[in-house]
Order: sequence, then C-alpha cells, then structure tokens
Amino acid sequence: MTVPALSPRPGNLREVAEEIERATGLRVEILGGKLVMSPTSRGKHAGTVKRLIRQLSSQLPEGLDAYEMSSIALPGDPEDYCTPDLVVLPIECKEDDEWLVDPGDVELAVEVISKSEKAKDVSAKNGWYAAAGVRTLLVLDPRGGDWALFTHPRDGEYQGRLRGKYGDELLLPAPFTQPVDTACLPVYGD
Repeated sequence: MTVPALSPRPGNLREVAEEIERATGLRVEILGGKLVMSPTSRGKHAGTVKRLIRQLSSQLPEGLDAYEMSSIALPGDPEDYCTPDLVVLPIECKEDDEWLVDPGDVELAVEVISKSEKAKDVSAKNGWYAAAGVRTLLVLDPRGGDWALFTHPRDGEYQGRLRGKYGDELLLPAPFTQPVDTACLPVYGD
C-alpha cells in the first residue's frame, strides 16, 4: 500500500491525517502539532470497548449516549484533536455536522491502551484531555489488567486520580449510577 507524499505544514495537518487514515486504516490524531498514529481497534481492544458500551448504555440518563471514535477538539492549536476509543456525549451530537466535538460536551472519554504501546505507564495523553477540560477520563490497560480514572481537570492536570486492577470496583462520577464491571474486561495474551 502506498501512502501519497504529503508535506505536513501549518494549515494542512488535518488533510495529511485524513489522507493517512484513508490510505492505511490507521487512526490518526494531532497532538501538539504532531501526527500520532495507532492501529484501529480489533480483537480484545475492540471487545473492551464493546463491553464498556453495553455497561454504560444501560445507565446513561436520557439525553446522553456512548459513541466510538469521536474526535475532540484540543486547545492551543486549531488543528489539534484526539480521538478516544469511546466518548459519552449529548445525544444531539449525532445530528451535528461538526467534525470535532467540543470538549465541554464530553461526560467521559475512554482510552484503551493498545497491545503494541511501548510505554509502561501511558499517561502522556492525559494532559491533553485535562487541558481541554474533559471532565472524566478512563484509561483501560489490557496489557496488565489495570485501569486509571482521572477527574477534576485544572491547569492541564487531573486533580483526581484513582487506579485499580480489573476486578476492583470502579465507580464513575455522576451522571453514571452503577459501578463498571472491570472483571469482565479481557486481558491481552502474550
């Protein structure tokens, strides 16, 4: 597969990102003016997202819904955006023509760490979500069966941090009303 030669320059990074996604099927984000690519979810990664959607959908109040792969605008550079694996948004977002979601509309963003992720403790993206004002970020790590919940963003950092293992009780803040069953989430094999 050949990717067309595109020159990333200010003002066309999104065009480059979209072309890479079309040509390769990779998920592309722009963080701090840099293209960040990752494989699209499948297998246990996608299964984690599906299991979480089923759990969250049953407890969401009217007016909210769970969406896969909706991109969130980030502050600082108008081209920056991130695309969590799952995001809980007002239901009217599905009728919106805007490409990027306003971070103030996000009730919950969920990142599922890929098996190929090199970092031992993935937290670099957390600052982007906090700076954007995303109220709640849940990071699920099937590499070791760990989760981390980040809440109360202020000054580019989450003030509330709670970590646990799959099987530990995970209570999300309002509007969520029931614990998330993490024991049913798959763990990557060797």
